[in-house]
Amino acid sequence: MKNTKKYDKSRQLQSIGGYLCKDRVELESSTGAHSISSMCENNENNVSEYSHRLLEKIIDRKNLNLAYKRVKENKGSHGVDEMSVDELLPYLKQNGAQIRQSILDGTYRPKPVRRVEIPKPDGKVRLLGIPTVTDRVIQQAIAQVLTPIFEEKFSDSSYGFRPGRNAKQAISKSKQYIEAGYTWTVDIDIANYFDSVNHDKLIRLISDTIKDGRAVSLIRKYLNSGVMTGGVVMETEQGTPQGGNLSPLLANIMLNELDRELKRRGLKFCRYADDINIYVRSRKAAGRVMDSITKFIVFMLT
Repeated sequence: MKNTKKYDKSRQLQSIGGYLCKDRVELESSTGAHSISSMCENNENNVSEYSHRLLEKIIDRKNLNLAYKRVKENKGSHGVDEMSVDELLPYLKQNGAQIRQSILDGTYRPKPVRRVEIPKPDGKVRLLGIPTVTDRVIQQAIAQVLTPIFEEKFSDSSYGFRPGRNAKQAISKSKQYIEAGYTWTVDIDIANYFDSVNHDKLIRLISDTIKDGRAVSLIRKYLNSGVMTGGVVMETEQGTPQGGNLSPLLANIMLNELDRELKRRGLKFCRYADDINIYVRSRKAAGRVMDSITKFIVFMLT
C-alpha cells in the first residue's frame, strides 16, 4: 500500500457532533470473532423458524455448554464479583438451572462491567469493560446464536471480528483496488466508536431481524448494565464496552449500516471494525467522499 496516495483532508478532519474521525487505520485484535456453535451448523439458524423462540435456543444446554468452553479457553480476568474462570464450573453446576430460569422469566440482571485501562502505543489508554465470567458465558451464548443470523446480512467488504475473516484478507483486497487504479484512499478511523454507539438505534437494527422480544430485551440489559470504576457504578446510556463477548457483533451490526451506504454509492472499500478505507481514482473524488461519508457517520451514531 506504500504507493497509495492518501487524501490529505482526512488528516485535518475535526470533531463533528462529538465524534472524531481519524485518518489512521489500526488493525487490532483485542477481541476475536465469535465461534459459531455446532447447533448453528445444522441449519437451525433459520430466521423465520427461530425468530420468535430465539431465547430458548440461547439458553439451550448444548449452546450454554459450548459458551462455557469458549470462555474457559479464552481465560481472561475477573469481573466485579471477582470470580475467576477456574471458579466458574462449580458455580454453574450449582446455579445454572436458576440462571437459565431467570433468563427465561426475564428477571435476570447482568452485573456492571469492571473498567480497565489498557495503555496504547501513542500514550493514550483504551477503555475495556470486563464482564463477570458468568455474564461472559451468557454473552457468548447470545453471540453464538446471533452470529450466523447476521453473517448472512453483513458485507463482503467487512473483515473485522467475523468468523473466517482477518486483517490479511482486508490488506489483500485493498491491494486489488490499488492495482485496479483506485490509488486515492479516504482513510477513516472512528474515534471511541465502541463507547459511542446509540443504544436505541442499535436495538432498532437488531429488532428488524430478531423478532423474539425477550432476546432483544436481554441484549438491552447488557447494554445498560453499567460500568464500575473505583467501586462506583455508572449508568451506560450509550456504547458497547470493549471486553464483552457480545460487543464485536453488536458493533458490526451498527457499522453494517455504513457498509450498506457505501455499497449503495458504488464505492470500493474495506472495513475492519471501526477502521474504514475507501478507494477512489482522484483527489477530487476523495474530497467529495470524505465530506459526505463523515456526515453520514455522524448521523448514524447520534
